[in-house]
Amino acid sequence: MELNEDANIDTSQVEDRRGSGGGGRGMPIPLPSGKGGWVGLVVALLVALAGGGLGLNAATDGGGGDNTALEQKCSAENALDQLDCRNTLYVNSIQAYWQVALPEAFGKAYQPADTVLFSSAVSTGCGSADSGVGPFYCPADDHVYIDLTFYEVLAQQLGASGEFAQPYVLAHEYGHHVQDLLGTEAQVRRQQQRDPNNANELSVRMELQADCYAGAWAKNAVGTTDESGQKIFTSITQQDIQEGLDTAASIGDDTIQKKSGGRIDESSFTHGTSEQRQRWFRTGYDSGDPKTCDTFGGPI
Repeated sequence: MELNEDANIDTSQVEDRRGSGGGGRGMPIPLPSGKGGWVGLVVALLVALAGGGLGLNAATDGGGGDNTALEQKCSAENALDQLDCRNTLYVNSIQAYWQVALPEAFGKAYQPADTVLFSSAVSTGCGSADSGVGPFYCPADDHVYIDLTFYEVLAQQLGASGEFAQPYVLAHEYGHHVQDLLGTEAQVRRQQQRDPNNANELSVRMELQADCYAGAWAKNAVGTTDESGQKIFTSITQQDIQEGLDTAASIGDDTIQKKSGGRIDESSFTHGTSEQRQRWFRTGYDSGDPKTCDTFGGPI
């Protein structure tokens, strides 16, 4: 995977709230301790706020961050050596893709969503959260949230050390934003309320669709450009796609439960097995068409 050094990094698509405190109102989610540590928390919480905030108390958004330092860093020479600048460019690519793909595939205009970079804790439209939650999308305020230290956990404790793990994670979260724009998220939440016995299966279907949407972006990422027409990626290799597949496998419900030392309980799955997550990411990638990502129309 190679990013284009000449591409403009649009930091306006990111809110930098790192070091701002950010906890604020709402019900914070405690970081688990004891056996499992980070691995244990991922069982239930990895990307778990994607649809509804895990029942967090409603809270107003914590407000925009100060992007001054990020803007300076990402306009300097060798900006792509910086983790936050690379991730900002990944966000630029993902949103550039959906700006075109959403109206083409679904006849719906794309509405951009900021990614919030935070450290330790953050206040969101879905409530307050800490870094232990992992990356998530909040439909109440249309923001993606991530503490970039999550990538260390992903690499060191979950075994997903490839660079492409990072844009895969972000593309998955923006898949939830697309679901929100299309009304899928609201439909699923209503159905879960009507049929709580199938709430977990519906959650799995929604997560697998987000994986498929991430695959569709990956197939088309090299075609994405900045506002001046410069390509954002110069190449994405099969090794990069394999890193995406490896990441999908490392965060499957069954794999996470094994790593945490517990028994595999299919009834508790909320995101899908490693095989399912890989298969749906591959479905999106092989087709390059988000219309193929119908995880609700049949077996998964």
